[in-house]
Amino acid sequence: MDFLNAVILGFVQGLTEFLPISSSAHLRILGEFLPGASDPGAAFTAITQLGTETAVVVFFWRDIVRIISRWARSLTGRVPRNDPDARMGWLIIVGSIPIVILGYVFQDAIETTLRSLWIVAFTLIGFGILLGIADRVGAKNRRLKDLTVGHGIVFGLAQALALIPGVSRSGGTITAGLFMGYERRAAARYSFLLAIPAVFGSGLFQVAKSFGEPTVYGPLETAIATLIAFIVGLVVIAFFMSYISRRSFLPFVIYRIALGAVLIVLLAAGVIPAN
Repeated sequence: MDFLNAVILGFVQGLTEFLPISSSAHLRILGEFLPGASDPGAAFTAITQLGTETAVVVFFWRDIVRIISRWARSLTGRVPRNDPDARMGWLIIVGSIPIVILGYVFQDAIETTLRSLWIVAFTLIGFGILLGIADRVGAKNRRLKDLTVGHGIVFGLAQALALIPGVSRSGGTITAGLFMGYERRAAARYSFLLAIPAVFGSGLFQVAKSFGEPTVYGPLETAIATLIAFIVGLVVIAFFMSYISRRSFLPFVIYRIALGAVLIVLLAAGVIPAN
């Protein structure tokens, strides 16, 4: 049963990680309905995100290699520091700082209190509404070349909010980008690149931490879920980047609000426990 549950959770992780609907919320909710299962835990979620983030690395491989190369060469002066790719390297570093600090400071709350399904329900609805407003009022005339250090920090703070299940890493950062006037595709692209250091850092930390500690799923089940998340995530990235070039986020906004509302009803009726 753990094997089957891991396969399902891995598929859902890959399906929802890059859509602005919160993969951690879906894993948290789904865990209450799988046979013999419960909350898969923050560690399982962080480790399976290694699979989806590897999909990001594969999808943006050329961009990543170019950014790292030119950023490294800028340190020795062989490339100007204002080179677009070198700047992007620095902006990813700057944007990663908030989630590192807040993730460390609030680690206990992230793994316990903030996983309450009441919190998940209201963050799904609240941040869904914010995404809808941002998509409606955002100027959408800024590109990645317009990214500044200040904007990078705002993106980083928005990403840090995704430590709360229900916010959504891509949803939070894209919402911030839209409010600051960035194009949908530009906001999503920076969001995905920005997530790489944070997700790999968190996932590898949880891998090391899980040794010798009891977890909901064993190493084999977790590895299988991570592999499935990678495969499904690679397909979803390609779809999502194509979709947002032509269409709005309205379907995701409606879905978030509907899911949050259903969750509130289930919690209020006592069908599932909050913790």
